[in-house]
Amino acid sequence: MKIIIKIKIAINNLLFKIMNLKMYNINRRKFLGYFGCSCCSLVLPSCTTVPITERKQLSFVSESRVNQRAAAAYENFRSKSKLITKGPKLKEIRNIGKKMEAAVSAFFEKQNKPDPTKNFSWDYVLVDNDKVVNAWCMPGGKIAVYTGLLKITKNTNALSIVMGHEIAHAVARHSLERMSHAMTINLGTSVADIFLGGAINRTRNTVGQNTGLDIFQLGIMNPFGRKQETEADYLGLIFSSLSGYDIRESVKLWERMSAKKSGKEPPVFLSTHPSSKKRIENLENWMSEIIIKYPPIKI
Repeated sequence: MKIIIKIKIAINNLLFKIMNLKMYNINRRKFLGYFGCSCCSLVLPSCTTVPITERKQLSFVSESRVNQRAAAAYENFRSKSKLITKGPKLKEIRNIGKKMEAAVSAFFEKQNKPDPTKNFSWDYVLVDNDKVVNAWCMPGGKIAVYTGLLKITKNTNALSIVMGHEIAHAVARHSLERMSHAMTINLGTSVADIFLGGAINRTRNTVGQNTGLDIFQLGIMNPFGRKQETEADYLGLIFSSLSGYDIRESVKLWERMSAKKSGKEPPVFLSTHPSSKKRIENLENWMSEIIIKYPPIKI
């Protein structure tokens, strides 16, 4: 928060100087309107803490509003996707999810800490698509697993590792954090565009709207994304362990993932995810500590 206050003061001082410089030749009313709208985001932000890791994160997006929008998007996805609505695989996914729901809530209750999943409306779907090796969890606990992933997980323990990872993204409010960072990037872009006399906006109009965003994503968002992925790996292992699953399967899982990719991974600096090699290294380093510190919780 102190950093944000310093940014606000610096921008205000800069604004005062700019408005008194004829060389910029900017209409004052237009400048104030354009700049003021962007600066609203600096008035509202707050710092929250990621459960367990206690990492400070920027968050000035309403969690309830995001969860509502995620729920609507999830229902839209359900209506347009080919889903498997019965059978042992769907039952397995739901059983893992239910165990993890209960374990996570019980853990925070025993720690006398707020349950970050208290307002979640959990739901699980199995998407019939063998070509997609993926799973995700929307804010609010909406989880999808693709049949293509099951060919890699191969067993319940490995599937719990993946689901724990995805649930960790929701528990750690990573979506809200990314939205908050995106808003600050938009603010920075707006300010820079004012300095450059609209050059950024003209460039986007000329070569494509996403060009500027791609530059910012490569330079700023990707390292931040990898930090989130590593955090979700760590928290996901904890959630799987608390739920009674054998997290030693995680290394074998990522060895299979790596073999599946067979050298097709992009360079680390272009990826939002850690490399498979780095992931396996992290998992091995965390394993013993998590098994001892976060054993299966009694509910």
